[in-house]
Amino acid sequence: MARCELTGKGPVVSNLVSHSNIKTKSRSFPNVQYKRVYSEALDELIRFKVAASSIRSMEHVGGFDKFILKQEDKSLSLKALETKKRIQRRLKAKK
Repeated sequence: MARCELTGKGPVVSNLVSHSNIKTKSRSFPNVQYKRVYSEALDELIRFKVAASSIRSMEHVGGFDKFILKQEDKSLSLKALETKKRIQRRLKAKK
């Protein structure tokens, strides 16, 4: 199952309803791809499974570091949560 590591987006189940009101189950999958994302705080590239919509959201917010710091911990994967904590520690040390 494809799931975004930064937002937790996964497959969605819905019904396709015909004109005669026959309901057919269908599944929609997010456009999840492996991408290398640059962290300015850590000064390195990190590889994540990211949905295309999450990439657009990252660019809108102003970069990976700002985006991941605003995300809730429960929506992040273990790898993303570890990266978030590393970024927080690095930013705290710089201050």
